[in-house]
Amino acid sequence: MRLARPRAGLGRPLLVTLAVCALVLGSGWSASSQPRRTMPRAQAGCLSTPSQYRAAWSARQVRCVSPSLFGTTHTRGGTSLYPPGFWYAWTASSTNLEHYLELRHRYGAGSAKVGIGILSYVGYPGLDTWDTPTDLEVFTLPAGVRAQVPAFETWFRLLDEKSGGTGAYPLAAQIGLVHAYSRLGPRQDVVSAFQKVTGCSRTALLEGKAPTAAIGCHRDFLGALAAAGPSPYDGGGSKSCFRKFASRYHGPRTAGALRGVLYQCQDAGFLNTGVGLGYNTYANPFICKPAAAQSVRERYTGREFIVPNMSFDRLPSRTDIPLDLGRPSQRGFLRTGYC
Repeated sequence: MRLARPRAGLGRPLLVTLAVCALVLGSGWSASSQPRRTMPRAQAGCLSTPSQYRAAWSARQVRCVSPSLFGTTHTRGGTSLYPPGFWYAWTASSTNLEHYLELRHRYGAGSAKVGIGILSYVGYPGLDTWDTPTDLEVFTLPAGVRAQVPAFETWFRLLDEKSGGTGAYPLAAQIGLVHAYSRLGPRQDVVSAFQKVTGCSRTALLEGKAPTAAIGCHRDFLGALAAAGPSPYDGGGSKSCFRKFASRYHGPRTAGALRGVLYQCQDAGFLNTGVGLGYNTYANPFICKPAAAQSVRERYTGREFIVPNMSFDRLPSRTDIPLDLGRPSQRGFLRTGYC
């Protein structure tokens, strides 16, 4: 889940787990909102290696993809799954990789609808002007490394394990955060939830404005950002960022403060759903309607995971696929729809 830059547990009371599940139901998401296939899957076995995936990409084939394959987008020339300093990297599931093949099949080489469609499906904001060369990395994980669902509860379990305690992220604030995201009205979405928890103006965020008091962000949220220090995008590191929040933040540890530290330290931007599903306010590439005519449910996308951030040379196998993003002037489909 990317912020507007180059670029979810066990051991907790049942209430939090139920609330996380309620987010999916309360948001109206269902499997029916996922892309429908435009052609039958190939009869051969599922793609299980990055080289097989690249060959299917080149041949514009729609194939099933093994769950052992993952994908992440990165700035061209990068040497790790996520920029250095990040503790975890956000990555797309095999189902997302199948959907990327569908985009490639529909629109072929040289179409911005493929590259921008993938970035939109991943959850990039600011795509009207995005011009950073970006690639898709398809890879397998080292033995013993597992992908996790980035629900809010997963993050706080990982943080409790890292710090050896629960004081920095009190349960009451966690429940408040999950409750806000699980009580969405039929016309509300995760950006609305972010605004409710942090105070930051939805309109301003979608316009690319930074979170400040000028756009309505609450003191607890901004205090968390300040205490945590620079994000990994700005030279900081996720682990030191979380440590600084734990020791230097002296305000009330509210849902807004917890949302702030996830935002600052681990790239859980305002489009993050907190349940391991993607979301964007742009038109879903697989729903043949303009963005304004698509429901909140239709703008949920695919499954996402987090894995430990690592350099490419630690991956057992990988392939890098450059994405054609076209020119910003060619991206009217982000609002008018892809088909």
